[in-house]
Amino acid sequence: MAAYALVTENFKFASLFFKSKDVMIFNGMIALGTVASQTAYNVFAFDCPCSPSRNYYYGLAAIGVPALAFFVVGILLNKRTWDLVSEFRLRKFRKMSAAAGSAVLGSILGRAVVAPLTWTILSMLQGHAYTCALSEFTQSRTVEGFPPGQDKEIMAKFPCKESLPEDLQGFWPEIDRRLKYESQLIGWMILAGMALTVFLGMCFKRCFAPLGYQQEEYWSNYRSREKELFQRTANVHANIMAAKHIENFFGFVALEKAEKEQIAEYETAVKPICSREWNRVTGVYLYREKNGLPLYSRLNKWATYTPDNNIEVCDKEMEVFIS
Repeated sequence: MAAYALVTENFKFASLFFKSKDVMIFNGMIALGTVASQTAYNVFAFDCPCSPSRNYYYGLAAIGVPALAFFVVGILLNKRTWDLVSEFRLRKFRKMSAAAGSAVLGSILGRAVVAPLTWTILSMLQGHAYTCALSEFTQSRTVEGFPPGQDKEIMAKFPCKESLPEDLQGFWPEIDRRLKYESQLIGWMILAGMALTVFLGMCFKRCFAPLGYQQEEYWSNYRSREKELFQRTANVHANIMAAKHIENFFGFVALEKAEKEQIAEYETAVKPICSREWNRVTGVYLYREKNGLPLYSRLNKWATYTPDNNIEVCDKEMEVFIS
């Protein structure tokens, strides 16, 4: 039950994060969710076997398996993953350069590694999994006063203090402190490397972005509002189309008062949309300009198709995307 609750809560955090408009806020939320999960896992689920070989695999699994699960879920819940898949399925990347594709892929992976890195760093800072995994490899001769000739089986028991022979329990604090020192040092180094990578990535993006900061902010706001309005309008469109088809089948349709008013207001404007049009507004979008004026999305670009020949009019493409 504890493991089920752990997975469920993190799915909720991850879902909120990857559907959010504010990346920074939900980066923090997913990190906090991972902190809570790591704490709960160590309290309720982590139990070192204190046995040679098993310790090592159990410790690695305690760090690696949840991190891998978070990474996979992060990729699956990211809308850009499916935009990239759609881009390949519909256009085989014909209109996307290698640099642009790499940038989009980097954005997907960058968001997906937030939770795995947080989990790994917390695991290393707490030190339980590392102590469990590497206790059997501790060199007993480096511990002052430690009885010689102790094998891996004895060293593997150190994460479980109560299972140690009485004459060795006095060495437990020293070995535990040493292993946690190593674990925490690695954790801090990973954290420093991650912070430096984020800093350099932000500097690189700002320095080489062809758009100014204000226009990027506007683009982000536009995409957010367009997504919200598109989803709301699509829901109304689907509701009206469904009502029409149900009425054709049954001869009537049972609607609430608000739905009747909605249908009465928009029914004449609703028409079926062919797959070609849906495909044109689906996929990865790169910044484009027409006659010096920006096109901020695939929907915005869709409006540049001429009604006569349905050919896209676009004289300039810049390989930029909003993160």
